[in-house]
Amino acid sequence: MRLTAVQLEKLADEFETKSPQEILKWAIDTFGTKIGLASSFGAEDVVIIDMMAGIDKSRTKVFTLETGRLNQETYDVIDAIRARYEIPIEAYFPDQKEVEDMIRPKGMNLMYESVENRKLCCEIRKVHPLNRALATLDGWITGLRRDQVVTRSTTRKIELDAAHGGIIKLNPIADWSSDRVWDYIKENNVPYNALHDKGLPSIGCEPCTRAVQPGEDPRAGRWWWENAATKECGLHFDPTKKKHQ
Repeated sequence: MRLTAVQLEKLADEFETKSPQEILKWAIDTFGTKIGLASSFGAEDVVIIDMMAGIDKSRTKVFTLETGRLNQETYDVIDAIRARYEIPIEAYFPDQKEVEDMIRPKGMNLMYESVENRKLCCEIRKVHPLNRALATLDGWITGLRRDQVVTRSTTRKIELDAAHGGIIKLNPIADWSSDRVWDYIKENNVPYNALHDKGLPSIGCEPCTRAVQPGEDPRAGRWWWENAATKECGLHFDPTKKKHQ
């Protein structure tokens, strides 16, 4: 299924007043298992998983990018989610040869040496596996929120993903605050990553994530050694707008 620009604009306007559950039900009813949640198992993602499983567990599709450098706590919450909701989690790994060819000349911790190296590592370990995953789908779901970072402030609840052949991209909690996310987790007893309780509001790969200090931006712990303007991995790059979300 491909939506025209007019259909997309109409849905974007309609979705702005709809709840995440209503948007997710539309997605599951429309696409079935041809739409899936790309999950790093942060707070936003586990909220969406809880909602999707409550709508139709049999058609809840969740996949994750297994970079090979994740925290043990991330694996723990993946298993907790699998057990709680009785749903499979599809893991997409980076290409073995690409990783080997990258680390042979540049080393295991190349990401600390330059922005170019870090972006290369993200591309091989995250962007390429995402491309493989999305090549099989008609749409994907994310936990992007508008108040996470300035580049996401204009995120709409439904978009066309030009970087992946014009498939649908849904951001059902785009207008939620962090407090609202955590209220939902607590009210519904949703399993979450234990690193959130250790000062890590945004969790990526283990060597590229640290706890944030009081008063710091929530994403200050991601690639903390870089200038804020470069701190994106490329998963949400829009080539038509030439910017990240």
